[in-house]
Amino acid sequence: MPRVQLPAVTRKRKAWNKGRIIGQKRPLLPKQVWAIRARLELAGYLRDLALFNVAIDSKLRGCDLVKLAVADLVKDDRVRERVSVIQSKTKKPVQFELTENTRHTVIAWVRSPEMIGCCFMFPSRFHDRPHISTRQYGRLVRDWVAAIGLEPSGYGTHSLRRTKAAEIYRKTGNLRAVQLLLGHTKVDSTVRYLGVELEDALSIAERIDL
Repeated sequence: MPRVQLPAVTRKRKAWNKGRIIGQKRPLLPKQVWAIRARLELAGYLRDLALFNVAIDSKLRGCDLVKLAVADLVKDDRVRERVSVIQSKTKKPVQFELTENTRHTVIAWVRSPEMIGCCFMFPSRFHDRPHISTRQYGRLVRDWVAAIGLEPSGYGTHSLRRTKAAEIYRKTGNLRAVQLLLGHTKVDSTVRYLGVELEDALSIAERIDL
C-alpha cells in the first residue's frame, strides 16, 4: 500500500505587528514639545532635558545624536549657535542650529558634577559604554511621550528628528530647506520622510503666483 504524504502542520505564530502601530512615527506637535520640556524641568532631569532639546534642534538620527561629543557643541566654555557633524549613514556633513533655550540647558548639563571628565555629551552610566546607546535613547523617548499621555507605540526617536523639520515644512512649504537640514542626499527622501502628499504639493503650488 502506497504511503500517503500528509501536509506538514505548522503552529500558528502571532503576527509580529499585531497590536502595534507601524510605519512612520509621528512628529510631536509644538504643545507636546513644551509639555515634555515642562515635565523634565519640574523633575530636574537635566541630562534628559539637554538630550531632548538637542534632539529637537539638531534633527539628527539617533545614532549620530548619542555620539555627540562635548567638543562638538561647546567651545571655550560657550555653546555654539551652529554645529556641523558628519553623519554616520551618509558620511556627509550636516549643520544645525541650537536655540537659546537649548544652549542654556546644554551649558547647565556640561557644568554639572555628573559631567566631570566626560568627553561625550550623553555618557552612559555603564562603565563599558562611553555614551548612551540608541536603544537607551529609544526607551527615554517612549517614557517622555507616555508621561504626557501619548501612545508610545506611535512615537520613536525619528519623531524627534522629524518634529522641527515637519514644522518648518508646514510653515514654509520649502522642501529644499528641509532636505538640507535633515542631511538627505535626495529631495525624494525628504518627501517620503515627511509624508508629503500630492494635495500638499498642490496647496503649496496654489500659493505661488508668477
